[in-house]
This record gives sequence, C-alpha cells and structure tokens, in this order.
Amino acid sequence: MPNPPDDPLIEVRASGIHGEGAFARRSLHPGQVVGTYGGRRYAEHEHRARDWDHALTYVFALSDGSIIDGSEGGNATRHINHSCAPNCAAYEVDADDGELRIVIEAKRRIAAGEELFIDYALDVGDNDPRDYACRCGHTGCRGTMARP
Repeated sequence: MPNPPDDPLIEVRASGIHGEGAFARRSLHPGQVVGTYGGRRYAEHEHRARDWDHALTYVFALSDGSIIDGSEGGNATRHINHSCAPNCAAYEVDADDGELRIVIEAKRRIAAGEELFIDYALDVGDNDPRDYACRCGHTGCRGTMARP
C-alpha cells in the first residue's frame, strides 16, 4: 500500500499482530511526533446515528463528543495497532484553528522498521471487556483493548 505524502515517517505493511500495521521508516526519538490522526469528522449527533463495523473500526473519540473516522479520508496513522506495552501515545491537542486533533508521539526510541503501537484504552461502557480481546503478545498483556 503506498503511503500518503503527509506520512513520511510511517510505512504501512502486514503486521504480525493484526492485519496491516504502521512501521517507522526511520529511527524516532522520544517525544517525536509520528503523525496526526486524519479522517472525516463527525459531530456527536452525527456519529450516534452511524452503524459502525464493530469488527474493524478506525474511529478516535474526542473530548468534545465528536469523532474522527480514519476509514474516510484517513492517513497511515489509522494502521497503528494496539499494544498493552505501546511505544507511542496519542494526545488530544487544540490546533491553532480551534479544532481538536489527535497527535501521535513516540514514547521511547523507536528503531527504523519497528511497528508502532498505542494503547487503545477503549471505553466499552457496560460491555464485557473480554469482547475486545488483545493479541499484542506482550508478557504484561491485560487480555483486552479496553481501558484498564
């Protein structure tokens, strides 16, 4: 899969964890911005009516109730898989234009070719966290992508 020009640090290819993954094209240092999560934005009232594919989604919820759907106009950051021991973190930031954004940063030094991971920490509400199984394989895996 070709990488969009706005994702020069990320290469998308097959992942040993799940489907396609995002991999560092070159070494990254702690605190380095890997990318900004992209996609179509839905206001809270718009996305509540959507029927999401719960098997595979690329949505990021924001504190204002809106979401970013990476499956529509998204970039390579949507392929960052979950791990219970992530090497990246996602942060919500206020952009200069007043819009909320999700920025992905390296948490530690990441070698070129290493797969990028964040902790999804899903808010599953009253659903059973076991329905959101984690397959990261880390020795400290909590067994779920749900928020601890």
